[in-house]
Amino acid sequence: MAAAKPTLTDSLSFCLAQLTAAAGEGLGGGKDTATNETPLGRALLALRTRHVKAAGGIERFRARGGLRPLLALLRRAAAAGPAPSQAGAGSAPSSVESATSAGPAPSPGPTPSAAAASAPSPPARLRKTLDLALSILANCCTEGACRAEVRRLGGILPLVTILQCVKTDSIQNRTARALGNLAMEPESCGDIHSAGAVPLLVESLTACQDSQCLQSVVRALRNLADSPQHRLALAQQGAVRPLAELLAAAPDPALTLALVRALLELSRGCSRACAEQLSLGGGLGPLVSLASHPKKAVREAAILILANLCAQGLVRPALGNAGGVEVLLGELRRRRGPNGAGPASQQPLVRAVCLLCREAINRARLRDAGGLELLMGLLRDPRASAWHPRVVAALVGFLYDTGALGRLQALGLVPLLAGQLCGDAGDEEEEGREAASWDFPEERTPERAEAGSFRSLRRVSSWLISEGYAAGPGDISPDWSPERCPPPPPPPEPAEPTSPTLGPTSLRTPRTLRTPGRSPAATSEEPWGREGPALLLLSRFSQAPDPSGALVTGSALCGLLAYVTGSPGPPSPRALRILARLTCNPACLEAFVRSYGAALLRAWLVLGVAPDDWPTLRARPARRQHRELGEMLLQNLTVQAESPFGVGALTHLLLSGSPEDRVACALTLPFICRKPSLWRRLLLDQGGLRLLLSALTRPAPHPLFLFFAADSLSCLQGLVSPTAIPALLSPVPLDLDSPSPCLYEPLLGPAPILAPDLHFLLDSGLRLPARRAASATASPFFRALLAGSFAEAQMDLVPLRGLSPSAARPILHHLHGCRGCGAALGPIPPPGQPLLGSEAEEALEAAGRFLLPGLEEELEEAVSRIHLGPHGGPESVGEVFRLGRPRLVAHCARWTLGPGQCPRKRALALVGLVEAAGEEAGPLTEALLAVVMGVEMGGKGSSVD
Repeated sequence: MAAAKPTLTDSLSFCLAQLTAAAGEGLGGGKDTATNETPLGRALLALRTRHVKAAGGIERFRARGGLRPLLALLRRAAAAGPAPSQAGAGSAPSSVESATSAGPAPSPGPTPSAAAASAPSPPARLRKTLDLALSILANCCTEGACRAEVRRLGGILPLVTILQCVKTDSIQNRTARALGNLAMEPESCGDIHSAGAVPLLVESLTACQDSQCLQSVVRALRNLADSPQHRLALAQQGAVRPLAELLAAAPDPALTLALVRALLELSRGCSRACAEQLSLGGGLGPLVSLASHPKKAVREAAILILANLCAQGLVRPALGNAGGVEVLLGELRRRRGPNGAGPASQQPLVRAVCLLCREAINRARLRDAGGLELLMGLLRDPRASAWHPRVVAALVGFLYDTGALGRLQALGLVPLLAGQLCGDAGDEEEEGREAASWDFPEERTPERAEAGSFRSLRRVSSWLISEGYAAGPGDISPDWSPERCPPPPPPPEPAEPTSPTLGPTSLRTPRTLRTPGRSPAATSEEPWGREGPALLLLSRFSQAPDPSGALVTGSALCGLLAYVTGSPGPPSPRALRILARLTCNPACLEAFVRSYGAALLRAWLVLGVAPDDWPTLRARPARRQHRELGEMLLQNLTVQAESPFGVGALTHLLLSGSPEDRVACALTLPFICRKPSLWRRLLLDQGGLRLLLSALTRPAPHPLFLFFAADSLSCLQGLVSPTAIPALLSPVPLDLDSPSPCLYEPLLGPAPILAPDLHFLLDSGLRLPARRAASATASPFFRALLAGSFAEAQMDLVPLRGLSPSAARPILHHLHGCRGCGAALGPIPPPGQPLLGSEAEEALEAAGRFLLPGLEEELEEAVSRIHLGPHGGPESVGEVFRLGRPRLVAHCARWTLGPGQCPRKRALALVGLVEAAGEEAGPLTEALLAVVMGVEMGGKGSSVD
């Protein structure tokens, strides 16, 4: 087949020449356009269909200077109609102003829309020329370099003028498409806004009937919403309502997609104007319906629009009535499922669901739709830690919903709230005033200029009083308004139960404390920081008749105490009131006993030992205010324990409770019982003390059990023996401090003062001199060996088997009458070295084998002097105990429970004793029992049962 014959329009140069000629004639005011219409039309058609669409065609067209005559041609068409009104003086390029200055100015009377409506339609050939030229320009503006060139050449204002003057759907379509492409550049987007294009595009939404034209206009508006300022300008100029009305009219699928994409962009950081227009345009119902659209892009865009709308309180009730609560909850649940999306895609939905909790009607819908379980799942998820403060603040909305609170408590909210008090979760950005609850819409009156107006106070005072936020009108501060506080304001705390030590002056924090970046929840008298919502909910739970099951647990108490002791500034008074309320509630007494709560209060507040501090020795002295708080709380528990109800409860726990409850009761009694008749009956007469001691070697029921036990035994010792007995406190006799003269030394050396008549031969071959008479009288063993019928009685060199030189020397000294000469210290290793297998153990064994009880006692006192003295530590106590000697066991028990001992060292020593005792707990139990009761093991004293 023969090739098609080339035509003139196949040449880009020819087409550009025709375009330039037409533009030049128009600028010079030459021939009528109709005379050159046909060549120009063929050139424009070729440019659009062949040259511009070819690979690299747009770049060649721009490089050959095609944009300048194309824009000149459009200016010529724009000059035929009224120029658009300027949105801002000096905002349009100067070239655009000069190009359009020759055109007639618009009449000052009619608006641009009115002038456009009265303008006649352009001739058919001119309309075709505009269609082709605008199509070429729109195609060229798909590339960034062309967009920049068009803006430099002042091509925006002619397009706006055409949009205003020529109301043909095809021309409106291509003009909107060109403006939409240009709006992809931020600089061009600002110029389009300044040129007044937005009202014209909005007008096109209501005037056009063609779906393609509407899609182009909608796309242009979407691209013009590139910044918060531009989105606000679009909403203020009425761009949102016609979009919502179009959406409500059930358009075709392509237009539906364009509309939801545009509304999604316009609703980012949703302004009040945007929300109002979307609601007035009837868009809420269609958006809820589109949330189940089969097309993913439409479905997800509709859901995100609903989420964005939640930022405006005025639209949230209507959104809930339209079914938005169920839609957002369902989508968030789906995204959190096994096959859901990541945390980034969940963030807007989490924010929306939390904002929906601010209105009562939406809270009811959310509760019925399983939203409480979903919010609790977020709080349990460590990956959602950044949202935890927002979720807790949202749950404050359920503060007076008894059913919801019961459900939240059953789901485990309390320990999660306690963990939030000192968590590292970061706060999200603060919501604006417009996100406040719409249960109390703001008044649109001039008197509302000040937030503290008396008109506002009159309107909300009755609600504040009825909801418990204020006790009366006098409690309402002029600074309070629902919009200025985070979640709802905290209610006044009820009067605390009477307690003789409740509320020390040192615990009162400044009532004007304010946390930077936060508004106080009720008045400026109550601090409201990041922990405010969690404390408010915990306070509400603590006001229940029996809050023990939720709040008097290890995790909840640890969270409260960690906040009170770890707060960089004064802690919130609400936290102190919660603790005081719990300790003053008789219903909580058994829970404090079962959970080791009283022991925890004493350890953390009075002694300054938190669970994280154990078992490491950390230098963290207890602050005075913390110690006073701990003593106050323990005194509250003492008041409850010594009441008739408390005595019955404790007796029941100790005698009829489970094994774990009985041990916990025995351990807690020394902390909360001060009446001798009570603690003697429960701990001594009814076996509570032996029960506690027998539990030491069993698996620990609490991580701090041994610390609590050591402290409890020490407290009980102080109750039994208020004045310490010096003999029991000093394990080392004073005569070791001043050594006695050595009686064995004259036998030593190459020229001894006293001539030995006997030598003992050790396994090492060492010969030790001795006197037979002195050695025979020192011990029945040596009397039989050296003065009896054994062969050694006739020998001058008597072997001593199984003795090292270091272990043999204190024996030789003792045989010759040395008492306290210091020889007993020789075989004792320094602290930190093991005693088992050492020469000290060897010497002790030999002293027992040779029937030298005095030497045994002296060696044991030497061991105590070195390992349990000032230079010894808690790690040495277990080493000494492992020697298994009764006197050393007693010394270990006295060192551990000594009244002046550091609580941490006491507890570590008890840990070492329990480990050393192993399954043989009898000696340890008896030694500790003797020390607690103030009697010597094996000595005379009152019997202990």
